[in-house]
Amino acid sequence: MDLVSFNRFFALYSWFVFAAVVFFIALIARFYQRFSNKNTYFRYFIMPVIFFGVSAVRYGSINRIAGDTIADISAAIGGGCLILLLYNLYRCMLRS
Repeated sequence: MDLVSFNRFFALYSWFVFAAVVFFIALIARFYQRFSNKNTYFRYFIMPVIFFGVSAVRYGSINRIAGDTIADISAAIGGGCLILLLYNLYRCMLRS
């Protein structure tokens, strides 16, 4: 196995771990919304998973370790969405 094969494996494997963690956070947000009647927008937690999935597939399909513009932009948008959603969840849960 060469370095590119390891990159493909870890790019796709890390997406599954990331998706599981975000799914668990979305379940927490849904639970909190159900019992507190505050809107946590738990349905939008799928957006970062999709954007990071696009990024992982793009990185897994190229023969380089980095430097794909579409994958970089997709990861940045997914990260921004996740930050906003987590901040909203933090605000709803810890600040009355």
